[in-house]
Amino acid sequence: MALFPFLLYYLSGPRLLDSFRSFFFIPTCLALLTSLFILVYVSSTSKFFIHQHHPHLMIKSPIGSSRIPPTTHQIAHDSSHSPSTSAPDVPPESLEASKILPLWNYTREGIENLRYMESHQPIGSNGNPVNNEVFHDKDIFLEDYEEMNRSFKIYVYPHREDDPFANALLPVDFEPGGNYASESYFKRVLMKSHFITKDPSEADLFFLPFSIARLRHDPRVDVGGIPDFIKAYISNISHTYPYWNRTGGADHFYVACHSIGRSAMEKTNEVKFNAIQVVCSSSYFLSGYVAHKDASLPQIWPRQGDPPNLFSSKRKKLAFFAGSVNSPVRQRLIESWENDTDISVHSGRLKTPYTDELLESKFCLHVKGFEVNTARIGDAMYFGCIPVIIANYYDLPFADILNWKHFSLTVATLDIPLLKKILQSVSYDQYSTLQRNLLKVRKHFKWHPFPVDYDAFYMVMYELWLRRSSVVVPLNGWVEL
Repeated sequence: MALFPFLLYYLSGPRLLDSFRSFFFIPTCLALLTSLFILVYVSSTSKFFIHQHHPHLMIKSPIGSSRIPPTTHQIAHDSSHSPSTSAPDVPPESLEASKILPLWNYTREGIENLRYMESHQPIGSNGNPVNNEVFHDKDIFLEDYEEMNRSFKIYVYPHREDDPFANALLPVDFEPGGNYASESYFKRVLMKSHFITKDPSEADLFFLPFSIARLRHDPRVDVGGIPDFIKAYISNISHTYPYWNRTGGADHFYVACHSIGRSAMEKTNEVKFNAIQVVCSSSYFLSGYVAHKDASLPQIWPRQGDPPNLFSSKRKKLAFFAGSVNSPVRQRLIESWENDTDISVHSGRLKTPYTDELLESKFCLHVKGFEVNTARIGDAMYFGCIPVIIANYYDLPFADILNWKHFSLTVATLDIPLLKKILQSVSYDQYSTLQRNLLKVRKHFKWHPFPVDYDAFYMVMYELWLRRSSVVVPLNGWVEL
């Protein structure tokens, strides 16, 4: 009871005011600290904050000894990111031959793409990017390339010349040609190369030599019978040899350029999801292609002789496209630019030679049709025309190795109405740098009857070499998915 008067005095005196102050001060501090913590957390994780400088981003790959960066399209298109068209104010003198700056700023929807681009451009002391190397990491590539050439071994399942389907299982005995020549070129050159081993025990990978393009024209098989053929083929080798069953096909690969290759695996999910698919139809929007497990094969129309070197001063047209209107993307392109005087788009037969259009244009448009792949990128490169990729979810050829943003442009399909403004925002210096880089990489997109260092064959082999150690052995034989 003696305590009661003391409490009454305490609460009724000056201490009452101090108590109320303490009561409000403590939760206010807690609220401020909580808000600060939330702000720091959000700023480090949210897309709404742009971080100006990032350390060089490279994902440590489980594939071989190299590091594989995420491809531009994997980041740029997964959330339908699109660039804005406001060009930065960059003085021409700051654009030296060894520099290239981003060609446009990015909207909030494109923050992830901006982060990727920044992380792959080393920053100088003045805060500007200082490197436009066409490789993600040239030193790693050259070191690994040498090791690949020295040690990489492929075992090819053997077939006799009198095999009923020798036409689809053995290399062609003629010079490949046409839109899907890449498939035949690769197999023909591989079989004569030093990568082949007759000893399966020393093989890094096993090649499934069936040709989708050849089976497609075989009247005994035709398009509808390809899935049954592949199913029977896998069943045969899995019962004849032990190599497929020990990994479920994870250390096996096949090569296909025609888009029918996607449906060819409908009855063999163990091939689709386990084996390495080296394919031209490298779209990860649809099921069947798994980026970094599979590899994008360049679709190249073979051409003889040295490519032309025609620089921008003699290219009078801004951009060029010709092709069938067989997709909503191409339909949108035609509707937007069919009557434009600077962008030349054609939905029917050309009145002028195709090669003349490629030589006279600064930019050549690769626009998704029924499938994501065409030979247009290879055509543009050969004739020195900067490729403009308008095909979402496209894993570009050799994207693990080459830095495509330094010799091509990517435009989101939603930005087709802004195409002219985007292309016109590219300055002369920026264009010249892109074209110089394009001429550097052309040799990687050319087939030869006998392989030449760093040509298309060796680049595909390097992609396979990167994937040689990404084998996950199933617990019980192959994995049925």
